[in-house]
Amino acid sequence: MENKRIVMGSDHAGYNLKLKVKAHLEARGFEVMDVGTHTTDSCNYTVYADALCKAIAAGEADLGILVCGTGIGMSMAANKHAGIRAACCSDTFSARLTREHNDANVLVMPGRFVTNTVADRILKKYFKTPFEGGRHARRIEKIPCC
Repeated sequence: MENKRIVMGSDHAGYNLKLKVKAHLEARGFEVMDVGTHTTDSCNYTVYADALCKAIAAGEADLGILVCGTGIGMSMAANKHAGIRAACCSDTFSARLTREHNDANVLVMPGRFVTNTVADRILKKYFKTPFEGGRHARRIEKIPCC
């Protein structure tokens, strides 16, 4: 897998799952940058989505993973950044299709709804699925940047 540099972020509700995902990735040889949060204290998810997107834009990471309670807030915040295609996935089917059809460069998971086992399956599917290109590339090119 060529995308070995991963940046991760979470809010307080996604913190515990983020730690599990981070350990999973590091055990498989990924280089992981953690932009926070680093506690379960209540915090503003937009701070961490912003930091993650800036790291990708700066070329410090190839892909990103965000975790919050539902995955919705992080997805909305990340998708405000030019060049970011963040997709909230809570199953392997959506993880596969978001890579194949949308070339998502940020995977968002809902920390309150995804078990560690399901998260591992989502990660495996997300990272092993290539972008199909073709008609999907033409569609992605039409997504307006902020």
